[in-house]
Amino acid sequence: MTMVNYDGCADFTANPLDILEMIAGQNEWPYERSTDDEIIVAVNGEWCDFHIRYFWEMEDNLLQAAAMLDMRVPDNKKAKILETINLVNERLAVGHFGIWTEDNTLMFRHSSMLGADHDLTAVACEKITDAILAESNKYYPVFQFVLWAGKNPDEALQSAMLETIGEA
Repeated sequence: MTMVNYDGCADFTANPLDILEMIAGQNEWPYERSTDDEIIVAVNGEWCDFHIRYFWEMEDNLLQAAAMLDMRVPDNKKAKILETINLVNERLAVGHFGIWTEDNTLMFRHSSMLGADHDLTAVACEKITDAILAESNKYYPVFQFVLWAGKNPDEALQSAMLETIGEA
């Protein structure tokens, strides 16, 4: 599993995107930051590459993240994927999966409301990114089973979440 690594002061607070830019640099992840309120980070996952777009809305003290999975949902599979998304989202403590309607890309979204002083620390940014990567990596095979193996959502979830017992 891809884990975030940040060697900085745990009490450092700033524009959350400044922190995320430092985290991306220290992890040697390619990133692009064209404005003060958006950064796009590329991360290699277990099953695919993720492009995580972080949006900072200072007026609302809101940090949003959308991890685009390298997976497009064809129109003829959309109903099954939406059913799968509902089953998966029921299992999540934070964030949710959805389909970006502009190009039918599967994505994982996460939002964090901050206090008036933008009280998001580097540790919190690290945890948000870890959660995005962990959930995206964990459930990617479920969506693949529905899209490409023809499994129904329940079968896909059971197959992908199969836990092995013991060692070989």
